[in-house]
Amino acid sequence: MGSILVVEDDPSLSALLDLSLRTAGYSVTLASTAAAAREAAAALPDLVILDLALPDADGFTLLPSFRAKDVPVVILTARDALTEKVRGLEGGADDYVTKPFEELELTARVRAVLRRRGREGRTITVGALTIDREARTVHRDGRRVDLTRREFDLLLCLAENRGMALSREQLLQRAWGYDAPGTTRTVDVHVQRLREKLATDAIATVTGIGYRLEG
Repeated sequence: MGSILVVEDDPSLSALLDLSLRTAGYSVTLASTAAAAREAAAALPDLVILDLALPDADGFTLLPSFRAKDVPVVILTARDALTEKVRGLEGGADDYVTKPFEELELTARVRAVLRRRGREGRTITVGALTIDREARTVHRDGRRVDLTRREFDLLLCLAENRGMALSREQLLQRAWGYDAPGTTRTVDVHVQRLREKLATDAIATVTGIGYRLEG
């Protein structure tokens, strides 16, 4: 799906981002200093997640070099002042996310930036399934599977966050576009239909939470 350079000096946070992004299907390179980031950026990643508080430099100093290489940047920092956000966005960052953050939201923002910059692949492969974002088609072992609009949106949401447990509320908000308490049964019905149409048990039930796409 794409390569991401994570520039973060906190080992525990780096490990969390590494796991989260790899689970979502990205290849990940980690750098804990500005010097290491400059070296890693020579490989031209599809996107950089950049912390500002680095041990050997302010993260802002890296923005010009990333911009010169036309590499999209998502700033991830504890600095939440408006002046810092404006400085980052005007300095060339594509998005600005403050800590603490939700893993699901950060992954969604990464995907959004990659789509805007034309760097997000159009297809996702999960096991025997191939999902084409642009054509809005799904194939299993090369055979077309016809899905309704909501079924496709639900499957795409699960696929873009494969390996992650998503609550019914999260799926409602992201696949249906709204938050409607009391209608989570709708998700259960659509998941059951997906399982039947796709002839797969890859959509696992996470007891007390919701669902997770495995594979």
